[in-house]
Amino acid sequence: MLAVVLGSGIVFLDSTVVNVALPRIGEELPSSLFGVLEGQSYVYNGYLLTLSALLILAGALSDYYGRRRMFALGLAGFAATSVLCGIAPNMEFLVGGRLLQGAAGALLVPGSLAIIKSTFDGEEQGRAFGIWAGASGVTAILGPAVGGFLVDSISWRAAFLINVPLLLVAYYATVKHVEESKDADATGAFDWLGAAVIAVAIGGLAFGGIRGQEKQWQDTTAFIALGLGAVATIAFPILMSKTTHPLVPLQLFRSRNFTITNISTFLIYGALYVTGYFAAIFLQGTIGYTPTASGTSSIPGAIPLVLFSSKFGKMAARYGPRIFMSVGPAIMALGIFWLARIPSTSEPWLLGENSWTLPPTDYLIDVFPAWVIFGIGLMVMVAPLTTALMTSVSAQYAGVGSAINNAISRVGPQLVGAVIFIMITANFYSALSGSGLDVGLNAIRRDVPPLNAPAESVGPEIKQAATQASTDSFHLAMSIAAGLLLAGAAVNAVGIQNPRREVEPADIIPQVSAPVSDEAQA
Repeated sequence: MLAVVLGSGIVFLDSTVVNVALPRIGEELPSSLFGVLEGQSYVYNGYLLTLSALLILAGALSDYYGRRRMFALGLAGFAATSVLCGIAPNMEFLVGGRLLQGAAGALLVPGSLAIIKSTFDGEEQGRAFGIWAGASGVTAILGPAVGGFLVDSISWRAAFLINVPLLLVAYYATVKHVEESKDADATGAFDWLGAAVIAVAIGGLAFGGIRGQEKQWQDTTAFIALGLGAVATIAFPILMSKTTHPLVPLQLFRSRNFTITNISTFLIYGALYVTGYFAAIFLQGTIGYTPTASGTSSIPGAIPLVLFSSKFGKMAARYGPRIFMSVGPAIMALGIFWLARIPSTSEPWLLGENSWTLPPTDYLIDVFPAWVIFGIGLMVMVAPLTTALMTSVSAQYAGVGSAINNAISRVGPQLVGAVIFIMITANFYSALSGSGLDVGLNAIRRDVPPLNAPAESVGPEIKQAATQASTDSFHLAMSIAAGLLLAGAAVNAVGIQNPRREVEPADIIPQVSAPVSDEAQA
């Protein structure tokens, strides 16, 4: 457990901890190819791109060549690339290091779940999945706080170098205590053609979604990448059906629970992305929270996940995951609806003369309960979802099965977020341009970003209208996110099947009232 929690946890940590370091990186690292903002974007998104694109390949390699072997290789590779990032002399070197770091990280996430699958059984397996899910959630949530401490007290380079001692511990635990396991039927040649096609499919969709959102869908490259990704996605199952030893056996999707879990993952993780993205922008840009206050405001939601995730994983293994996977997202939706209680009115008598701020938002009333409710739902849902996924695939396909789900949980939210970003932006500017103000739409787009504080050059009337438009757009984003969660809950309620309980020996031994002979007892 120490090996898999540290190994996969660092992958999640590095997807969030670097965010806080980006401004300092932009100030200190020279670049001859990138502008400051462009370089910062590639440092963050380059890691996510290679991580997402190579997940399914990495999962298949783990099943084929051995899970312990590939997991140990991922740990060594992640440690080496963390050192490269930590000593980077310029932005180009750092971007290259992040691309390699994402590739190494792809070996760790599906490998960790496959190792749990092959090591534990029954309720202990569910409990282990719960510990894994809780630890992963905590590292993702605490990443910004850890990154801020390292950047402020030491250097942005420490955000990368801190990985090395933790990875050494994980490597020792892996080599010393993890037993090797692999797909015993993997005797044919490895499907490298399928690996290339799926990498293009996921990489194209991920890059297109990231690039399009960055450029506000004004860039042709994003649409070309999405097109290539879509074509490769359509071609992939056709190729798999004609290959003797396919990278992804299509019979995986004959498992009802496997298919339903992946559909609900797409919906639920899309909602998670939308909630985190737009809540952070709104709390800072419109309400006026500092970045630190915005980042720490959601920490109370992580506490239930830390304390009780393993218990719900164990209960899912005992009673079946359906009830937890249905109730959890519905509770999360209630939390998001509570977050949308933030006042939407900006009437002048509430604002005061020349003021554009919303009525005061009380953290303990408007924000804190929302994240707590949301966190309770997350606690109920996450471990059972992981349990349902991993119990729906046989041990021989544990690596590629978990990789498929991880790829969906990373690429799906980017695509869902891109579509919703377009809707929210259109809603914001439509509301602003229809406010009756004598101002050109181009000027609005230049000086008034969605859900952010407008430039000081615009007048108080525009600021007031922008505040109202931002709040209405935020409410729309939260409504969409809650709808996705409710849809995920409904899909799970209808589609997930609880595994049949094994009959205990005591249930089939006849109860007798008189002594019987030894032969009869036998």
